[in-house]
Amino acid sequence: MAVPARTCGSSRPGPARTALPWPRRGPRPGPGASGPPRPLLLLLQPLLLLPLLAAPGASAYSFPQQHTMQHWARRLEQEIDGVMRIFGGVQQLREIYKDNRNLFEVQENEPQKLVEKVAGDIESLLDRKVQALKRLADAAENFQKAHRWQDNIKEEDIVYYDAKADAELDDPEIEDMERGSKVSTLRLDFVEDSNFKNKVNYSYTAVQIPTDIYKGSTVILNELNWTEALENVFTENRRQDPTLLWQVFGSATGVTRYYPATPWRAPKKIDLYDVRRRPWYIQGASSPKDMVIIVDVSGSVSGLTLKLMKTSVCEMLDTLSDDDYVNVASFNEKAQPVSCFTHLVQANVRNKKVFKEAVQGMVAKGTTGYKAGFEYAFDQLQNSNITRANCNKMIMMFTDGGEDRVQDVFEKYNWPNRTVRVFTFSVGQHNYDVTPLQWMACANKGYYFEIPSIGAIRINTQEYLDVLGRPMVLAGKEAKQVQWTNVYEDALNQLILGVMGIDVALNDIKRLTPNYTLGANGYVFAIDLNGYVLLHPNLKPQSNFREPVTLDFLDAELEDENKEEIRRSMIDGNRGHKQIRTLVRSLDERYIDEVTRNYTWVPIRNTNYSLGLVLPPYGTFYLQANLSDQILQVKLPISKLKDFEFLLPSSFESEGHVFIAPREYCKDLNASDNNTEFLKNFIELMEKVTPDSKQCNNFLLHNLILDTGITQQLVERVWRDQDLNTYSLLAVFAATDGGITRVFPNKAAEDWMESPEPFGASFYRRSLDNRGYVFKPPHQDALLRPLELENDTVGILVSTAVEFSLGGRTLRPAVVGVKLDLEAWAEKFKVLASNRTHQDQPQKQCGPSSHCEMDCEVNNEDLLCVLIDDGGFLVLSNQNHQWDQVGRFFSEVDANLMLALYNNSFYTRKESYDYQAACAPQPPGNLGAAPRGVFVPTIADFLNLAWWTSAAAWSLFQQLLYGLIYHSWFQADPAEAEGNPEARESSCVMKQTQYYFGSVNASYNAIIDCGNCSRLFHAQRLTNTNLLFVVAEKPLCSQCEAGRLLQKETHSDGPEQCELVQRPRYRRGPHICFDYNATEDTSDCGRGASFPPSLSILVSLQLLLLLGLPPGPQAPVHAQASRRL
Repeated sequence: MAVPARTCGSSRPGPARTALPWPRRGPRPGPGASGPPRPLLLLLQPLLLLPLLAAPGASAYSFPQQHTMQHWARRLEQEIDGVMRIFGGVQQLREIYKDNRNLFEVQENEPQKLVEKVAGDIESLLDRKVQALKRLADAAENFQKAHRWQDNIKEEDIVYYDAKADAELDDPEIEDMERGSKVSTLRLDFVEDSNFKNKVNYSYTAVQIPTDIYKGSTVILNELNWTEALENVFTENRRQDPTLLWQVFGSATGVTRYYPATPWRAPKKIDLYDVRRRPWYIQGASSPKDMVIIVDVSGSVSGLTLKLMKTSVCEMLDTLSDDDYVNVASFNEKAQPVSCFTHLVQANVRNKKVFKEAVQGMVAKGTTGYKAGFEYAFDQLQNSNITRANCNKMIMMFTDGGEDRVQDVFEKYNWPNRTVRVFTFSVGQHNYDVTPLQWMACANKGYYFEIPSIGAIRINTQEYLDVLGRPMVLAGKEAKQVQWTNVYEDALNQLILGVMGIDVALNDIKRLTPNYTLGANGYVFAIDLNGYVLLHPNLKPQSNFREPVTLDFLDAELEDENKEEIRRSMIDGNRGHKQIRTLVRSLDERYIDEVTRNYTWVPIRNTNYSLGLVLPPYGTFYLQANLSDQILQVKLPISKLKDFEFLLPSSFESEGHVFIAPREYCKDLNASDNNTEFLKNFIELMEKVTPDSKQCNNFLLHNLILDTGITQQLVERVWRDQDLNTYSLLAVFAATDGGITRVFPNKAAEDWMESPEPFGASFYRRSLDNRGYVFKPPHQDALLRPLELENDTVGILVSTAVEFSLGGRTLRPAVVGVKLDLEAWAEKFKVLASNRTHQDQPQKQCGPSSHCEMDCEVNNEDLLCVLIDDGGFLVLSNQNHQWDQVGRFFSEVDANLMLALYNNSFYTRKESYDYQAACAPQPPGNLGAAPRGVFVPTIADFLNLAWWTSAAAWSLFQQLLYGLIYHSWFQADPAEAEGNPEARESSCVMKQTQYYFGSVNASYNAIIDCGNCSRLFHAQRLTNTNLLFVVAEKPLCSQCEAGRLLQKETHSDGPEQCELVQRPRYRRGPHICFDYNATEDTSDCGRGASFPPSLSILVSLQLLLLLGLPPGPQAPVHAQASRRL
C-alpha cells in the first residue's frame, strides 16, 4: 500500500554543475570493491520532496517515485550525450569534411535513370548470351537432321570424354565391362580456371550419361555420334564471347554434353543425376501443367505394390516446377485428397513436401472405384475459381489393375475435345489384364506405362514429358522460346533448363549494378514472374542443396502491403516508384528497424525479370573523391600520395589501427579473409600501381585514400589528446562509406570484432537508419558460456551517424562511436541511478524510523535497475551477477519482467521465416523408408527353387538390392543422391523472432500482478538512444515464471501451408502455351518400361555405394538461359 513518506537526508543536489574529469584510474578492483572515483558528466537539477510508493516488504525504503526515476533517466541521457560529444567527434568530423571540401564532389543517385541504365546493361548482357544460345540450337537441329541413323554402331566407333570415367577407372572394384572398356574414352589434361572455379579443358566437351542407362545402347551411341559436332560450335561461341561460361546440350535420351570439359562431380554414394529430371529441364521441355494424381488404394494394393506407388507419386512430383499446379488424391470406393489441399496448388518445394509426407500415410482398403477417382480429378481440373497454370491438363492414375474403362466418365468430362490427357500406370507384379488401362490412355491422348519394380520408377515417371512436348515440336519456330531459370549453385550437376542451355553467372550481372555509390543500405534486386528473386542482398544460395533457390521477394524482405503492391507491379512488367515506411531486419538478424525506403522499378526487356532499386532518403547523395591535384603532383605509385602513409602499419601506434574494407580495388589485388594480410597485399600492390592505372577502380581507390586522411584528422583534432581510460572507454572509432574503419588506440584493435567492411557491419547500417546513439552489447547466445570479464576486453559499442549538408544536399558518409568499458560503466550506472551526485560522495543511509526512496546503488539487493536495448538485449545492470549476461535477450535474465514489458507495449514482436537455412540432417524415419511391410521369406522358402522363380521373389530381390544401393530409396527425396557428398546439412526452415520498440514512449509505472509475488516496475525510453531504462522490484518468489519470450531461431515447418494456399501470392505464368496441335499423332500411346538396366549395372551401383567417390570442388552461382530444340 502506498504511504506518504519523505526523502531521507539531504541527498538531492544543489545548483546544476558539470563534473570534471578524474585522474586516470589504475587496475580494476574486483566486483564490489571500491576503486578510484570515475568522472560523471552530469547536469543535475533540484528535486522536490513528493510522496513515495512503499515497496512491499521494505521497512525503511519505498519504491522510487516516478519523477525520481525520470530524473535518473535524464542523468543517464546527459552522461551518454556528454561522452559522445567529447569523444565521438561528430561535430568535429563534420567540420573536417567541410574543411576538405576541395577533395571531393557530391554526386547524386537519380533512381529512375540509374535503374533504367542497369536494366539496359543487363538486357545487353543477356542478349549476348541468347545469341550464343540460338547459334547452338540452330546448329544442333541441323546436325541432327544431317545425321544418318546407324543400327550397327559399336562402342569402339565412338570417341569421347566420359566425365565420370576418371572416377570409375580409379575404382578397382568396378568390372572392366562396366567401365566402358570397349568405348574409346579420352584421357584429358585440365587447367584451373578461376571463372569456372574448376579444372577445365577448352579443347573438348565432356559427356555425362545417367548411371541407370546403358552406354552401349544403339540409341545412346547414335546420340553421342551426332552431338560430337557441337564441340566446334561451343568453341566458336567462346571465341566470340570469352565471358561465356558453361554451354550445355541435354538430350531427351538423358545424355548431357557440356563445354568446356571437366570431370564430373561424383556424389558420395551413387550418381543419380539425370538431366531430364532437373526442374529447369522440365520447365523448358514442356508448357505449364495442371496435374491431378489419383492413386488406387483398394485392398488389392498392399505391401510392395503400395510402396512402389508411394515412391512413384513422389518421383512424379519431382517432375513438376513452380510453373505447374498439382493435387494428389487416393481412391477406392470414394476419392479424397491425401493432404489438406482441396484444390490445385502451385508445385513449389514446400507444397510438394506436404504431398510427399501425406502420401506416406496412404493405407490400402476397400474396392477399386475408377469412376470415383476420375470424377474427382476432372472436377479439380474444371475448378476455375482458383489460380492455376491454364495450359496442359492431365490426370495421372496409379493402379495395380482393373477391368472398368469408365467410358461414361470420359464422355461426360473430356470428349470429344479431349482437352485433358490421361496417363495410366500399372504398378507392381500382377496378372491383371492391362487392356483397360491402355485403352484409357489411348482414348484420351495420353500414355500407358508399366512400373513392375523399383527400377522402372524414375524412367517411367518422367517420360510423359515426351507426350506433352509433341505440340511444342509441331509448333516449330514459335515454340523456340528462350527461358530463364531460378538461381542455383553450379556444381556441374545442375545444368539444364531446356534442351540447349548457357549459364549466366550472377556475378556478371552484379558487376553491372552500382555497389558502393548506393551506400550501406541501398541495393538493387530483380524478380521473375513467380516473384522469386534473381538478385537480392538477402539471397544466399547453398551449394549442397538439390533444389534451385526459390526465394520469394516477400520472404527475402519483411512482408507488408506496400511490398505486395510493388511485387505485383513488377511481375506485371510495369514501371513505378514508391516511398514507403517499412520494417527491415538488421544484418546480424537481432534487431528490427522501422525505416523509410524509396523503391523504383522497371522491367528488363526481352526477359522474364524486373529490376528494382531501393534507396534510403539519405542515400540520394554520395561523396566521390577528387584527388586530381594530388595525382598531378605524383607521377610515382599511389603509395606516394598524400594520406597514404596513414594506411601503413607503422602509423598505427600514433594514429590508431586501420581496417580497410575487402573490396575489389584492383584486378590484381589478392583477396584474403585476414584483414592484416589483405592490407599487406594492398600496400604491396600500391607500390606498383600508378594513380591513373586502368586495372584499378578509381572510385573505390580514391575514396579509400580520402577517408584515410579524413579519419586521421579526427585522431589529430579529437582523440589523441584525450585520456580514454579516465572516462572508462576502451576505444573510439570511425567507419566510413569509403571503406575505412579506424580504431583508436591501436591496442583496441586486438578486441575489435566488427566486420572490416562497414557495409557489412550491423552497427554501421543501424546507425545510418536511426537517429541518436545506437548501443550494441556483445552478442551472447543462451547456449554459450557467459562473458569472461577479464583484462578490460568486454565492451559495449555506442555509435551514431555523421550527417551534414553541403549546398542543400544532405549526406551521411560516416559513423563514429565509442566502446564502453562494461564493468566501469555498470558502476557508473549505479551512481547515475542513485541519490548520489558522484562516486566520492558517501552513500546515504536511511534510519529505521524513517521512510526513504530506494535507489539502484544502495538498494541493489532489493531493486533491479537495467538498461535494455531496442531488441530486448541487456546492456547494463546494477546487479553484479548479471554483468556476464550482458548481450543476452532479457527474457533469459528476467522472464517475468520482460513479459510484462511486452504485454505493456514497450516491445512489439515480429515473426518471420528463413527459407534458406541449413540444418543438420534428421535421422531417417521408418515411414516409407524401408521394406518393413514386405513378406519376409523363411529358410524353407530360400531352399525352394520354385520360390526363386516366382515374380514375388524377383520383386523382393530387386527391392532389397535397390534398398542397399539407395539406402533410403522409398523416401521421397534422398538427401545424398545429388549434391555435395561432403555436405552434412540440408535445406530447412527456421522461425525468426525479433523484438523492437512498441508504441509507448512516455514514462510508465505498472505492477506485475501475481499475488504475493507481485512486483512494481517503472520503464522509460532514454531520449536520443535505443535504450529502455527499467527499474523494478526484485522478485520475491518464482511463482510467476509462467511465460518466457523466445528470441532465438527455432526449427520450424514454416507457416501453415494449408492456410497459405487459400491466399496464394500473385504470379504470372509463361505467356505462351503449347498444349494442342491438330496434327498431333496420338497413336503411340502405351508400352512398358524402357532402357532397363542390366544386372551388371545394378552390381556396379552397389559397389559405388559401398566404396564412394571423392567430392569435387564448389563452383559459382548462376542463372541460365535455355532454348528448346
